[in-house]
Amino acid sequence: MENFDLPIRIICATRIGQNEFLSKTATGKSIKNFINVSKVEVRLYANNSTPLGILYNQAIEESKESPAILIFMHDDIWLGDYFWAQRIRDGLSHWDIIGLAGNKRRVSGQPSWAFVNDKFQWDEAKNLSGAVGHGNVYPPMAVTPFGPINQECKLMDGLFLGVKSETLLKSGLRFDEQFKFHFYDLDFCRQAEVLNLKMGTIGLAVAHESGGNFNSDAWKLAYQYYLHKWKE
Repeated sequence: MENFDLPIRIICATRIGQNEFLSKTATGKSIKNFINVSKVEVRLYANNSTPLGILYNQAIEESKESPAILIFMHDDIWLGDYFWAQRIRDGLSHWDIIGLAGNKRRVSGQPSWAFVNDKFQWDEAKNLSGAVGHGNVYPPMAVTPFGPINQECKLMDGLFLGVKSETLLKSGLRFDEQFKFHFYDLDFCRQAEVLNLKMGTIGLAVAHESGGNFNSDAWKLAYQYYLHKWKE
């Protein structure tokens, strides 16, 4: 199916109850506010404590019977563009997988798309792409411009990843369920690279409420799994 024929389906996990999602989460409020312009479906996993990879793979399997553009999206994202669904369709006319922020290169031992080592040293600006706002309101309290958009990337941030279900089903690309929350996105991008799928950033105005949780015990454990898997 062409991009304009496919529904856009948001795949989102939240600790909030289903009846509260549209009124109490940034993502839910954004979807509700813009639904008349950017029509989307929502595959919601409410009251959730299950690892994201398991849920995301379940949504991929479900898409065998109902093809769609799948947007794997955190529940704490404020959307600032009421034509955001069109931005997604446009992006997927150029790339197999789209994101909002990423890195055009990949180095050994990289602990994040933005950092080059476990000291959390930022990569050079020339290698980064995209922009993300930060804060619990929109307009955001701050915006971080990483670099030009519409760039091919090796790694992308998992706060927002979009791909056609057909691409996933044909390629066999799935989320590795050993990564419960941390590193699921980097691993997904590594697998996509092996499969020769093209990844790139799009321009979409958002504010992300979370700044990440680097260097926690759970993060450190996932980092070791990641390094072992990719023999780094």
